[in-house]
Amino acid sequence: MITPDTAPTLPPGSRLPLADGTLAVLVGVPGCGKSTFAAQYPPSWRVCLDEYRLAATDDMTDQSATPVAAQIQNLLLDARLARSRTTVVDATNVFAHVRAGLLARARYWHRPVVAVLFDVPLATAQAQNAARERVVPSHVLHDLQVQLPTADQLHAEGFLTVHLASALTTATGAHR
Repeated sequence: MITPDTAPTLPPGSRLPLADGTLAVLVGVPGCGKSTFAAQYPPSWRVCLDEYRLAATDDMTDQSATPVAAQIQNLLLDARLARSRTTVVDATNVFAHVRAGLLARARYWHRPVVAVLFDVPLATAQAQNAARERVVPSHVLHDLQVQLPTADQLHAEGFLTVHLASALTTATGAHR
């Protein structure tokens, strides 16, 4: 098993190899590059709260649809993990209770789970956010950045492997 001390260092710009059945939890503020990162993998691997809010309300920014979007996400997570299908959770996942639920699901299904921490400066996320079609208010980015865990916190929560997005992306900001 790969531990924090033995995790391989990937060259910048590399796609993170994920073992069959792995649950990869992306952790970061809006505009930091999570969705671009997730797009490297087959679309069927990705579960995304924004897409489920969109399906429920025709508006992916409608936060009132988050409870139903989370139900859809959990249904798909269980279906995929039960079948040992590799899955990438494309959401902010900045809150500990959300990550605890994802870790519990992976444990229940006896699946490996990794975190990808998007350790980008707030100014970078704000600049990338401003260039998006769907702009999240700056104060929301700031509030979420304050909640962002460190790699040590993720390890303490139970993630045996934590990858820093800065080590997986090119210096030119390839992932937005």
